[in-house]
Amino acid sequence: MTSKLKPTLGTIHLWGIAVGLVISGEYFGWSYGWGVAGTMGFLVTTALIALMYTCFIFSFTELTTALPHAGGPFAYSRRAFGETGGLIAGMATLIEFVFAPPAIAMAIGAYLNVQYPGLNPKYAAVGAYLIFMTLNILGVRLAAMFELVVTVLAVIELLVFMGVVAPGFSLSNFTAHGWAGSESFGLPAVSGIFAAIPFAIWFFLAIEGAAMAAEEARDPKRTIPKAYIAGILTLVLLAIGVMLLAGGAGDWRRLSDINDPLPQAMKMIVGEHSNWMHMLVWIGLFGLVASFHGIILGYSRQFFALSRAGYLPAGLAKLSRFQTPHRAIIAGGVIGIAAIFSDGWINLQGMTLTAAMITMAVFGAIVMYLMSMLSLFRLRRSAPDLERSFRAPGYPVVPGIALLLALVCLVAMLWFNPVIGGLFALLMSAGYGYFLLTKAQRASAPRDAMLVGE
Repeated sequence: MTSKLKPTLGTIHLWGIAVGLVISGEYFGWSYGWGVAGTMGFLVTTALIALMYTCFIFSFTELTTALPHAGGPFAYSRRAFGETGGLIAGMATLIEFVFAPPAIAMAIGAYLNVQYPGLNPKYAAVGAYLIFMTLNILGVRLAAMFELVVTVLAVIELLVFMGVVAPGFSLSNFTAHGWAGSESFGLPAVSGIFAAIPFAIWFFLAIEGAAMAAEEARDPKRTIPKAYIAGILTLVLLAIGVMLLAGGAGDWRRLSDINDPLPQAMKMIVGEHSNWMHMLVWIGLFGLVASFHGIILGYSRQFFALSRAGYLPAGLAKLSRFQTPHRAIIAGGVIGIAAIFSDGWINLQGMTLTAAMITMAVFGAIVMYLMSMLSLFRLRRSAPDLERSFRAPGYPVVPGIALLLALVCLVAMLWFNPVIGGLFALLMSAGYGYFLLTKAQRASAPRDAMLVGE
């Protein structure tokens, strides 16, 4: 059976994937940052992370267009640093994209629980996995069209949320106790800013996943830059608007440790029984669904690329009759569902399940960002003749800023999250152990000129 993906996606599909992968981050997850940094401290954190992502995407786009490969960062690092470099980036990306969906699935369950209090959020989360794994298996164009529709609806819903709560916005509400959230955790204000990094990253996490659809894009050297640049601008504006208006709706401390901050913020303005409130809950699900569905597409392509190159069992690279990597889709789903029911252990670490999954995903993302920027610098020297239809603006300063801020994020995360950091290191070590045992498997994998530069 063929292991070649079919190019069917245009610019608008890729924009839908890029924004859709991330947009659930505007609906939930970020408000945990208020708990450790306060609104004002988290605003500083978010500004730094927005700068990092803007510099990163403008730099990352050079790699994506020069090497339009389903492996994304795995392919860039393999080309730049050889097999071990590919392993580090590939495993980190896989961890990011496998552990983000359980957090989003639980948020879907929490939103549904608002409407149906008797519904167990975990069972709703499992149901979401089954539905959207099936949709991804049925074909990438169908999946991408669905992603585009729900992403547009999610963006519209965020604009509606901002319009409804704006009349009730109070700057004094937003700034009240603005640095106090960190103190409640025994942290000084500056420490709180760094401790909140994972939750600011959640605003933008996984935008790079559109690179994993590069093999399925028509004319990727033209369509990908347009999609990425429009995507990062869309997300920065939405993130800042949502955070400011939600924080000014009332006592933000009531929103800082829940999975549905937007409905609860709107409740402060329009009341519990308003039609606006019910609309936000139902349409707000589109934002969660867009990211959940899109990240399933992302993790499946990473499994597919690593398996095709011999880094994982070859069976995961098999394609269904719909030309989709169905086994890879199922494998990530099994891991995610297991994570949903792991909260009994996670609670012993003093973190909610959602916060733990977000933090684990962010560890993977940061390592991948570091490897991607290092690959950009390395390939500029080692592969000067590589066709670059888009070049990182402001090179080397812009990618240098992204690299430096990513390094700061990694150090801060290891300092404030040693347990999750240890689990991340354990997963990376397990991947490396498998790598050492499967040299013959990689040697027998089909040759890929993009990975080795032939």
